Amino acid sequence: MKKLTILYFSLLAIIFSSCDPIEKTNPIGGEISANELNIKATPIVVNGKNSNKVILENHSPVLSNWDYGVGTSQRQTDTVLLVVEGTNKITFTGLNPNGTTISKELSVSVDELSFPVPLEWGYLCGTGEKEWVWDTTQPAVWGNGGYMVNNAPAWWTLNIDAIDGQAAGDGVGASMIFSLQGASLTKNKSDGTKEKGTFSFDITQKIVLGDGTVWATGKLKTKAVNVLCGISPNEGRVKVYEYDILIINNNQLVLSYPEADVEVGGTAWFWMFKAK
Repeated sequence: MKKLTILYFSLLAIIFSSCDPIEKTNPIGGEISANELNIKATPIVVNGKNSNKVILENHSPVLSNWDYGVGTSQRQTDTVLLVVEGTNKITFTGLNPNGTTISKELSVSVDELSFPVPLEWGYLCGTGEKEWVWDTTQPAVWGNGGYMVNNAPAWWTLNIDAIDGQAAGDGVGASMIFSLQGASLTKNKSDGTKEKGTFSFDITQKIVLGDGTVWATGKLKTKAVNVLCGISPNEGRVKVYEYDILIINNNQLVLSYPEADVEVGGTAWFWMFKAK
């Protein structure tokens, strides 16, 4: 018995002496605090100046959600494009293994726009923010028509005086303000109330007709707020948050939305706006 005891403790000594030093780790199902986050947002330097391309890095044991004002990313490491000079705020939200979330804000200084910014940002927001209203110079400001056939309301057409009957407060006297700061969209209703959210572009999603004509130059996506009268009446008056961009320039914004599963010529809705 004595020999067995000695052998037992000898084996334990060998096992423990061969183990690596104990390291502090985040246990499965555990959590870290915001102060323990290991994250970075580093501008790419071009000719000695901080450019508007920023490298985002998360080296923490949490899932990532980066909100860099004009977009979001869920990657652990990503390179994103900022669209304004000066101080830009980036908010990181991490998801711990146990389901809790932690947030931390980083500041990034952009010295110059070394990398091209899509023209759509300048058209929609000007040099900072820009106000848009219904384009009353058009025969109709809202209505429906043929998907990938029409470029404006063509079937059921409404002028600005009829908009309140579809979306109260979104007609005469209402406007939208698109801002570069936080890529924010504010809908100013005619009764004085405001609805706020954010917006983003996807200029890769063009729609090209069979003859090579570009019908839509990309998509405008909104979050938490829709555009003026941003509804689809035939689909239960659901709110619309994603629009095809038919025209966008310094003075004109034309949007469209196809009803679900429509083909060419099916029902689409059209919005006609102008810069105030």
